[in-house]
Amino acid sequence: MEPVVDHIHLTVRDLDRAEQFYDRFLPLLGFEPDEKEYDAVVENEYRIVEYHHRNGFSFGIVNARPACSGEPVNRRKPGALHHLAFHAPSRAEVDRLYEKVEALGAEIVHSPKFYPEYCADYYAFFFKDSEGIELEIVHYGTEEKNETL
Repeated sequence: MEPVVDHIHLTVRDLDRAEQFYDRFLPLLGFEPDEKEYDAVVENEYRIVEYHHRNGFSFGIVNARPACSGEPVNRRKPGALHHLAFHAPSRAEVDRLYEKVEALGAEIVHSPKFYPEYCADYYAFFFKDSEGIELEIVHYGTEEKNETL
């Protein structure tokens, strides 16, 4: 079997605020705005906004349970998402997306640069979404990776 990610669902503190961010960010990655759907399971206090890409991948944002909605994002907490990286086809595309993401008002953690500690031509930038979740846009072409990661 080839490991292929089918979908990712992120829990966010403020679903409406996150939806506004992802409505502007995900089209930069090729998600179609009209391929978005909503669902809810009221008895579980569960609401989701799910974005679909033509390649079959889905990205969803889910509301936090009300009892947990005040908790801060902590990417080093067990069970938490440390960060999510999206692969770009070129360094030029990383730079183009950086300009677009910066224009969205996203918090830039690291602007585009090389990270030779990951592999010789690892080129990326890191930013946070409206909820403080760290995302990355990356391009690299080598198979040579640092074994100490």
